[in-house]
Amino acid sequence: MIILEELQVWRKAIDLAKEVYKLTKLLPKEEKYGIISQMQRCSTSISANIAEGAGRNSKKEFINFLSIANGSAYELHSFIVLAFELNFIDKETKISILDKNNHVIRMNVKLQDYLRQNLK
Repeated sequence: MIILEELQVWRKAIDLAKEVYKLTKLLPKEEKYGIISQMQRCSTSISANIAEGAGRNSKKEFINFLSIANGSAYELHSFIVLAFELNFIDKETKISILDKNNHVIRMNVKLQDYLRQNLK
């Protein structure tokens, strides 16, 4: 049984989502149903899919949900770049969030690799 709080990638994904929520408070209010909503949705989806996968009954299912979480992380990457290119955020903010996001992606991929090697 996996204790979710002991899963470091899940903890980092939660921290990332908190950062995204703080960031979206600074974006233009007219983006509430656009980029703000999308950034919040995909950032929370990362940790949610890690959690759902951890709660499944097989490593194969866990790997599948980790893959979905990775897709959400790449989606977040796209929205961060878009927010920068629309001048909603500065370069420093973009780099900071992307670094945290990339860290979660790397951790996620390593966990997937580990699970694949130990599928038995």
